[in-house]
Amino acid sequence: MSAAVSDVQPEVDARRIAEEARDRVRFEEEMLELSDQAYRVARRLVSTREEAEDLVQETYARAFRSWRSFTPGTNLRAWLFRILTNLNIDRGRREQRSPDTQPMEEGDYYLYNRLEESGAGNDEEQVVERLSQDTIVDALASVPHGFRDVVVLVDIGDFSYQDAAQILDIPIGTVMSRLHRGRRILKSALAEEATGDAT
Repeated sequence: MSAAVSDVQPEVDARRIAEEARDRVRFEEEMLELSDQAYRVARRLVSTREEAEDLVQETYARAFRSWRSFTPGTNLRAWLFRILTNLNIDRGRREQRSPDTQPMEEGDYYLYNRLEESGAGNDEEQVVERLSQDTIVDALASVPHGFRDVVVLVDIGDFSYQDAAQILDIPIGTVMSRLHRGRRILKSALAEEATGDAT
């Protein structure tokens, strides 16, 4: 009898190991499908392509090391982006960035007002020409860290407020407030670039 029990145990172990290996492969495949989205979000969070590549690489390394902590059936994308944003927050702390506390007085029509003041008026094509992809990335980099994370997740990553709150581990009200403030700062930076006032 004991011989039969001892024969069953290796079979159970082998089945468990095979099942875990299948789960790991499935997890990695699903993670790799998100790599383009992760890079796009990382590119908006940091200043250079190299930093974005490093951030994504570090994110995937941590995710693959922590794969057992992911609960199957939950939102893998949100789980991955939480790792990415946490790593970026850590990176920002290491760089000891101080947020820009200059108050915004202009309101939501800042770009329109600046164009009117500069005489650019309704010359939309001229404005679009000035706002290249790199210009937008640079303007986004000028948004203070905490606000930029929310803008990137909601406006670029297309996450809901609830998902962004979960990823950043902050209340939904804070997401909404930071998003509003971050958008205004971004509009201001883009307006300066579009009207040629950037220094």
